[in-house]
Amino acid sequence: MPHTTPIQAPAFPSRLPGVGTTIFTVMSALAAETGAVNLGQGFPDFGCDPKLTSLVNDAMREGLNQYPPMSGVAPLRAAISGKIERLYGHRYDAEREITVTAGGTQAIFTAVLCCAGPGDEVIVLDPCYDCYVPAIKMAGARAVRVPLTPGTFRPDFGRIAAALTPRTRLLISNTPHNPGGAVWSSADMRALQDMLASTAVLLLSDEVYEHMVYDGARHESVARYPGLAARAFIISSFGKTYHVTGWKIGYVAAPAALTDELRKVHQFNVFTVNTPMQHGIARYLQDPAPYLNLSAFYTERRERLRAALARTRLRLLPCQGTYFQCAAYDGLSIAERDLNEADFCLWLTREIGVAAVPLSAFYGNAFDQKIIRFCFAKRNETLDEAARRLARL
Repeated sequence: MPHTTPIQAPAFPSRLPGVGTTIFTVMSALAAETGAVNLGQGFPDFGCDPKLTSLVNDAMREGLNQYPPMSGVAPLRAAISGKIERLYGHRYDAEREITVTAGGTQAIFTAVLCCAGPGDEVIVLDPCYDCYVPAIKMAGARAVRVPLTPGTFRPDFGRIAAALTPRTRLLISNTPHNPGGAVWSSADMRALQDMLASTAVLLLSDEVYEHMVYDGARHESVARYPGLAARAFIISSFGKTYHVTGWKIGYVAAPAALTDELRKVHQFNVFTVNTPMQHGIARYLQDPAPYLNLSAFYTERRERLRAALARTRLRLLPCQGTYFQCAAYDGLSIAERDLNEADFCLWLTREIGVAAVPLSAFYGNAFDQKIIRFCFAKRNETLDEAARRLARL
C-alpha cells in the first residue's frame, strides 16, 4: 500500500492575528466542565413567552418560510418604526430607514464595514464589547481606544474630543453599557451632540439593552437627539429584549442615506433574516407590555444577585442598566486578591463553582482593575445556587 502524506491547507496571513476564542466561550466551557453555575456568558437560562413561540409557529404553518425582502418583512419594519416613535419621538421611514439584521453583532459589523475603510479611524470607548474592534480591523480601519472613567464607566468627553482627527470616520457609543452597566444621561447625550456638531463623524449607537434601565432612569436613545440621529446607526436586539438570544434577530435604524450604504453590505453579508421569526416578532410587538415591563423584571434579579454579593467580601459597583453586575475582589484575602482578573475567574469557577468573566477582556490593553462581571439574566434558582456558593468568599 503506497504511503500517502496528508495534504495541508495552504498557509495564509491571518486577517485577525492575535484574536482567539472569546472569553465568553472559554468561561462557559469551563463552567460546563466543572459543573459551575454559569454567570459569565450573557444569556438567560429561562424560556421566552410561549405566546412568542406560538406566533412564530403560526407563521410557519401559514407558509411564511421563503426568502423575505432583503431589508426585512414589512410588518416588522413598520412595528419597529412605530415603537421608536412612541418611545423616543423620532419617526424612521419603515421602508427606507429600518433594516432587520441577524442579531446585534451582524448589525454592528455591517455598519462598520459600510462606512469605514483603510486610512479611517474609528473611536471605541474602553471597556467595550468584543466584536467592535475585529469589525474595524476587518474593514481595514484603525481602532482608536478612549478609556471610560475607571470604576464608573462614565464618558470623558475631553478625552473623546482629543481623540477626534480629520481621519475619524465613526464613533461607537454604547448605553446601557456592556460590561460596566452605566447608563448615559441626557447631559451626556447633549455633550456628545455638541462635540460632533461641527464634524463629519458618524455615530454607531449600540442600544441592545435599551429596555434594561433601573432606579427610575430613562434610556437616552440617540433617536431623541436630532443632531445625533441625523448621523447615527442605532442598533438594538430582539434576542436581548425577548429572552431569545439564539434567534439572532436585531435591527438598524438610520437615515436613508446611511441605510442605503448599510444595505449594500447587508445584502451580500447575510442577504436576509429568518422569515417566520420576523413575522412572529412583528405580531408580538403589537403589545408593548413585554418590553415596557422588562426593567421591573430584571430589577428583581439584579437585587437578588446584589444581595448575595453584599454578603461576601466582593465590592459591588453601580449597575444602572443591562443584565450585568460588576464587582471588585480587592477586599479578599491576599492570595486571591493578588490574582489578575483572568486567573481570578478561573479560580472562582474551579474552587467556588461560579463562573464570571474578567473585565480586562473588554480592554485593548487588558487593563486590570480586579473587577469581574456577573450576568443576572438567570432563574431565581440559579441565582440562589450561585449565592450559596459565593457565600464562601
